Amino acid sequence: MKIVTVAFATLGMMAAASAADLPHRQPVPVYPQAPVGKMPIGKTPIGKTPIGKTPVAARY
Repeated sequence: MKIVTVAFATLGMMAAASAADLPHRQPVPVYPQAPVGKMPIGKTPIGKTPIGKTPVAARY
């Protein structure tokens, strides 16, 4: 009787472990609309400013 109980317990554990490995459908993430034309990418000429420093605007 003990062997049958151990066999069914082992079979149950293996069934639960294999069911946990099955792929599940994930919801599609909703991304907000990216702002177009808001960032100053490409506004300054390449090589005209020091690396890591932004141009300082006039304060007059």
